[in-house]
Amino acid sequence: MSLELFNTLTRKKSPFRPLEAGQVKLYTCGPTVYDTAHIGNMRTFIFEDLLRRYLTYAGYKVLHVMNITDVDDKTIERAIREDRDLQELTGHYTESFIADLATLNILPAQHLPRATEFVAEMAAGIETLVQKGHAYATPDGSVFFDISSFDGYGQLVNLQPDQQRAGERTAEDDYGKDQAADFALWKAHKPSDGPYQWPSPWGPGRPGWHMECSIMSTHFLGPHFDIHCGGVDNIFPHHENEIAQSRCLFGTPFVETWLHSEHLIVDGEKMSKSRGNFYTLADILDRGYSAAAVRYTLLTTHYRQQLNFTFAKVAESQKALNRLRELARRLEQASDGAGGEEVPAPDAELRAALDNDLNIAGALGAIFGWAKELFGRLDGQTLGPAGARAALEALRRYDEILGCIFVNEAAGDAAAIEALLKERNAARSAGDWARADAIRDELAGQGIILEDGAEGTVWKRG
Repeated sequence: MSLELFNTLTRKKSPFRPLEAGQVKLYTCGPTVYDTAHIGNMRTFIFEDLLRRYLTYAGYKVLHVMNITDVDDKTIERAIREDRDLQELTGHYTESFIADLATLNILPAQHLPRATEFVAEMAAGIETLVQKGHAYATPDGSVFFDISSFDGYGQLVNLQPDQQRAGERTAEDDYGKDQAADFALWKAHKPSDGPYQWPSPWGPGRPGWHMECSIMSTHFLGPHFDIHCGGVDNIFPHHENEIAQSRCLFGTPFVETWLHSEHLIVDGEKMSKSRGNFYTLADILDRGYSAAAVRYTLLTTHYRQQLNFTFAKVAESQKALNRLRELARRLEQASDGAGGEEVPAPDAELRAALDNDLNIAGALGAIFGWAKELFGRLDGQTLGPAGARAALEALRRYDEILGCIFVNEAAGDAAAIEALLKERNAARSAGDWARADAIRDELAGQGIILEDGAEGTVWKRG
């Protein structure tokens, strides 16, 4: 079975075939850097990381571009409200975002362009659209795309003709899904924009959000590339408008496959600050959960299904990871020597699941079924060293896709656990049994089991 993906544009699952054999050109919508990214954002970036990792695992060379939106309504409004320089503000949140990606072991894109680096190219592209009759300037110095000039407008979101209102205009970056209107390519400078403006043939201003992605994606990937990803909230108007302006600008097809991840909710409700259920990655880590457990939680619900985030689910994720890490530890111990039986690794089952539109649940089911058999063989001492080495190699190979078993944080976890054990031993020596028990309970909450013996205390993951 070859890889099949659900294409939002065609609204069906179909075989994935890259435009260039052996290479995939991938563009993912990055953050608007006016605030710290929340876990709903991270759910989308985790899905995109799974896609990239699996494409690489399947033998493709992946060229990945992710944009940084560092100028739009939100970034300018916050910079002015807080009396901060726009570049300083967006630089701070860009660094925060990159740090969160690293913490979650999300592979960095090969190119991470910022919108402000491409304003001149955006203005040139807009000028071409005006010359081709797809855009028009207004008296204030703004430029709008004429949606009536592109027959294919509305295909991505499946808009009906009565939902399109050509001739009406919107200068907002975000607007409702029930109506489509001519959208801003260039936004004339206004007093509320403060000092933030760039030159153009129509006067000072800045590019529209949609034009930013069209120019940055095609700059690195060419006018026609393989996959474009984002959250479902990007489908309309952002991605719909990207298609229209890009098709008209270059006169070629734009993107072959559009993939979108569903929303994340928290405890069955929409995440919002007013409900008190709005979380960043730091909020969750501050509660004592590991980054790997957060990654696993965001990974294990299929990307086209709504993910209900709960802290109980994060705790269960940690237990699942602990089991795989314990398996790795025991396989390592059993790997010295030669000979013995092997347990066939579920390569075929894993590939079949992930080839089916990234069915991660099926892939994990195959891994855990295999792990159960391995534990049985280890307990019964019927798995030979060669079999243990082969299984450990397979587990490492699968983690090239999962990205949360053999991660650097495990070393940090071990150091922290050893420090707590040292404190617990000191408490026991001092007769402070309450503190010793509290440390045991704290470690138990992380899935760590302590075994006290004549030669001291050892720990393992439960």
